[in-house]
Amino acid sequence: MKKKAVSLILTAILTAGLLAGCGSNTAQTGAASAESEASGEAAAPAESAASEAADETASAESGAESTDAADVAETTAEAKGTITVAATSVPHAEILAAAVPLLAQQGWTLEVTEFTDYIMPNEVVESGEIDANYFQHITYLESFNEERGTHLVSAGSIHYEPLGIYPGKQSDLSAIPEGAEIAVPNDTTNEARALLLLQEQGLITLNADAGINATVNDITDNPHKISFVELAAEQIPRSLPDFDFAVINGNYALQAGLNASTDALAVETSDSEAVQKYVNVVAVKEGNENSEGIQALVEVLKSDEIRQFIEDTYQGSVVPFE
Repeated sequence: MKKKAVSLILTAILTAGLLAGCGSNTAQTGAASAESEASGEAAAPAESAASEAADETASAESGAESTDAADVAETTAEAKGTITVAATSVPHAEILAAAVPLLAQQGWTLEVTEFTDYIMPNEVVESGEIDANYFQHITYLESFNEERGTHLVSAGSIHYEPLGIYPGKQSDLSAIPEGAEIAVPNDTTNEARALLLLQEQGLITLNADAGINATVNDITDNPHKISFVELAAEQIPRSLPDFDFAVINGNYALQAGLNASTDALAVETSDSEAVQKYVNVVAVKEGNENSEGIQALVEVLKSDEIRQFIEDTYQGSVVPFE
């Protein structure tokens, strides 16, 4: 597991520009996938409330340049404290970066630590090392608790990243060749999500009772004799040229420079069952969801300013959750 903590101040300055006139971002996180199952990655730089803490952060593994968070905090009448968040890179860290100045106006310093896996962000929140995480969808969170005995809960639903079917060797789903190979995520939650999307396109039929637990073993009708290749979600974008089609998580599509609204042949819709099950959340250890800092974080992430940032920056690849 690679872990890095970097300063959010420079990112906050850049974000201020984005908030004034945001453009489309082609980076990627994604959802879920461990979203690979979880759904996203946050690469936001972490930042301390004092220059000494910022210097320590700069010497962390990331080796990234850090600056004093006090400059941001000066915009507030009274400092309230620091909120620590574990996240994966795109879009989660970028969204958190956009939240930095908004939280600073309320007296909060936002400190983000970046992770490149989907296990540690939950473990550091469970242990109390970090206050919250923002990288996973609710279904992955529930599955993680069940499998590992953790006590994590959602403090707020923020966005979803539509999972899409992308062209590889072929570009027309309506003319899919017999025996076509389609890559799908190999984790429990996202494989079901991929299969449900393929079913919506009329390519397969699943056991009616399978739902969000569907696997390839639940396929009851496969008229095109599609061959499903199960891969780690993060590997699928770079393997896209090897397959006729591939189902890719939103965060990994973004990281690969793909946009669900323009590049995908089909995407999950906002009224689908899958979207309700795969909304990305701010997660905390049970009992901390009503703390002042967490409530402030969720309120900002659901604010009109952040909604506008998401819509302008990701152009449909990341969608604010109502």
